Amino acid sequence: MLETLLPNVNWEKMIEATNETLYMTAISVVITFVLGLILGLLLFLTAKGNIWENAIVNKVISSVVNVFRSIPFIILIVLLIPFTKLILDTMIGENAALPALIIGAAPFYARMVEIGLREIDKGVIEAAKSMGAKTSTIIFKVLIPESLPALVSGITVTAIALVSYTAMAGVIGAGGLGNLAYLEGFQRSRSDVTLVATVIILIIVFIIQFIGDSITSKLDKR
Repeated sequence: MLETLLPNVNWEKMIEATNETLYMTAISVVITFVLGLILGLLLFLTAKGNIWENAIVNKVISSVVNVFRSIPFIILIVLLIPFTKLILDTMIGENAALPALIIGAAPFYARMVEIGLREIDKGVIEAAKSMGAKTSTIIFKVLIPESLPALVSGITVTAIALVSYTAMAGVIGAGGLGNLAYLEGFQRSRSDVTLVATVIILIIVFIIQFIGDSITSKLDKR
């Protein structure tokens, strides 16, 4: 039945491309979460009235975040070709997409982290300070736990964006479903290949959204 409806779909290639997309998404989400959390914390802590208040540092980090957050992803990939070749010695394959994916997504997530931290009741932070809590204690016992629902919600949105980024990266040879849909589907006028790849991407997005929403609702104490 499937062979009749989808005559051009090579299921082995489709499964391989799906695994490549999942690999690129998973690795980039983990690293983006760590880098974005660090950048977001720095943006929050160095802002006016906070523990590490420093206008210059805050301005520099904010500018870097804004620049990389504003560059369209497809252009960012091209700009990072020399850097990617330098560290990986190739621009082909799923690993070659990781630098662009991470550099493109981390600043985006950093802003979401900063917004989440700003929503924390100032009284909670002041109470921790008044009890003599160290900065590390405030970060790990107050800021992160209190903003956890926002952090999870933010990384869910970022993960979904990364799935679409992997599809764009696939167009220039990074592998994955985007690469398969473009080379095997679009360029060879095989609409069934493009359709199946698109449906799988949508399923991945729905699963990520469901997991993210479920975790967020469990963490949200309100």
